[in-house]
Amino acid sequence: MRKLALSDDILLQIENPARYIGGEVNSMMKDPKGKIRFCMCFPDVYEIGMSHLGMQILYHMFNEREDTWCERVFSPWTDLDKVMRKEQIPLFALESQDPIQKFDFLGITIQYEMCYTNILQILDLSLMPLHAKDRGEEYPIVIGGGPCVYNPEPLAPFFDLFYIGEGETVYDNLLEAYKANQEAGGSKLDFLKMAAQIPGIYVPSFYQESYHEDGTLASFEPVYPDAPAKIQKQVVMDMTSSFYPKTLVVPFIKATQDRVTLEIQRGCIRGCRFCQAGMIYRPTREKEVERLKACAKELLLATGYDEISLSSLSSSDYSQLKDLVTFLIDEFKSKGVNISLPSLRIDAFALDVMSKVQDIRKSSLTFAPEAGSQRLRDVINKGLSEEVILHGAHEAFEGGWNKVKLYFMLGLPTETEDDMKGIAHLAENIAMEYYDTVPKEKRHGKVQITVSTSFFVPKPFTPFQWAPMCTKEEYLGKARIVKNEIRSQLNQKSIRYNWHEADVTVLEGFLARGDRRCADVIEMAYRKGALYDAWSETFSWNIWEQSFAETGVNPDFYTLRERDLDELLPWDFIDAGVTKEFLQREWKHATQEEVTPNCRMKCSGCGAGRYKGGVCIEGKN
Repeated sequence: MRKLALSDDILLQIENPARYIGGEVNSMMKDPKGKIRFCMCFPDVYEIGMSHLGMQILYHMFNEREDTWCERVFSPWTDLDKVMRKEQIPLFALESQDPIQKFDFLGITIQYEMCYTNILQILDLSLMPLHAKDRGEEYPIVIGGGPCVYNPEPLAPFFDLFYIGEGETVYDNLLEAYKANQEAGGSKLDFLKMAAQIPGIYVPSFYQESYHEDGTLASFEPVYPDAPAKIQKQVVMDMTSSFYPKTLVVPFIKATQDRVTLEIQRGCIRGCRFCQAGMIYRPTREKEVERLKACAKELLLATGYDEISLSSLSSSDYSQLKDLVTFLIDEFKSKGVNISLPSLRIDAFALDVMSKVQDIRKSSLTFAPEAGSQRLRDVINKGLSEEVILHGAHEAFEGGWNKVKLYFMLGLPTETEDDMKGIAHLAENIAMEYYDTVPKEKRHGKVQITVSTSFFVPKPFTPFQWAPMCTKEEYLGKARIVKNEIRSQLNQKSIRYNWHEADVTVLEGFLARGDRRCADVIEMAYRKGALYDAWSETFSWNIWEQSFAETGVNPDFYTLRERDLDELLPWDFIDAGVTKEFLQREWKHATQEEVTPNCRMKCSGCGAGRYKGGVCIEGKN
């Protein structure tokens, strides 16, 4: 029987002790003897990490290997963090409860920039030096993956390896290389040299950067002769036959996404110019509907969940959606299984489906216009007109809905005050649509419209990667303009307005486009107490301000400056599938307010055609 790493006394004094005991349904126990021990880490609280589909896929994929035992670890919440430091308890994996130091690999999923200090917490509580150069043979290989590694440079000193691309592709090659190196009696450095030869694997210690006097990047070159100058993103082209788990680990406590998730496709045809996921996951690739039907049956049976959700950047663009949704409703609705359909465009089909799977009076519909004016929607290539939005709202109100959520961004390139005020005007027009559509005697109270604005962050490998951000004060000023304009509308009492934290946005922008010099700031902030920066109750802007001052790194250089199109960017050594020429072309189209058709309407020559699959070859022999 396993001995828990935490005593009963500790478990009784901390919040949600089930986060740390393991033993959940479908978790994997193995004999560690002769196994490659891989600890999969999500650097956030357990409930968030257990909701991440990518981690579940890799966990089960690794554990299908006879020679590998994959376990899990998450960031301890602040209460346990204090106890572990005081009692000198090393961080441990959930399955075996063994210290992380006993593992061969620590694989960290890097989903969001605001978890960077949590990564240092994981290393620190594991009693491992923070810097890769200080970790000898006795420590695990630390590897990072996920969307944030499309600019890994702010984290480069802390990692041995980064995996660029989708995890189902070359991880087996990496594990085989590790075995071969072990059998040959090779060192960690020997393994890193082998790993650098595997497509998609980036070894940061094999590269050296230099800077111009103005602080911009002058060069970024391999210092190890066999390290490639470009790291190629790895892509799963056959989604139907690629690995997908037949079961999921079911937490004892409620996770953020507490349901079966069906991944129906990867990528997005839309080409929104602010959206990193829409660029780095190109080309759009679908999973065949019969495979999805079989997966749904298997996963519901194996987990006992009573809800199933479709996972996609834009579910409405899945070509076999009607067939799939009809099957899910016919097969599972009568068995008490709820069906969740996020990322749908609000059209007649979507409303018909949602009326069958939702309690209309309780649910709300979500629109993401992103910008308040048509001009700005054209700038960002949103491909959504006010006419389409109002028509969707009209159809929804006729169908019985009276709650609408609207998502926008403030601070987008070329934004004017009229664009900001347009957010309030669009919300007002939707409210008026409700009162014009629904007779008084059929209304369930007032229409409820929730307007939420986030602040724009330019991300690597988007057409807006060269764009400047705003200051914290400018962002808040924009939010005030929207708030005041909403208050001046006739139906203001039907409209509620929320906005994101401006200081968090500025920090996210700094980390998203940073270089290796930013690592000093991250480490300084962590040592000063920064942790769980994505959580408003634990985020401290003052800590980061002090860290900028003490390291001499000016965040304005990374956030407020517009980049020249010919500037060498810290992530230019990565080939993400879309060419820099395409992104530059799209940036110019944005400044000229020109719309680029989606991938099914016309190929825009982004570069993803080289993969010879997915949407790029649809309809071609």
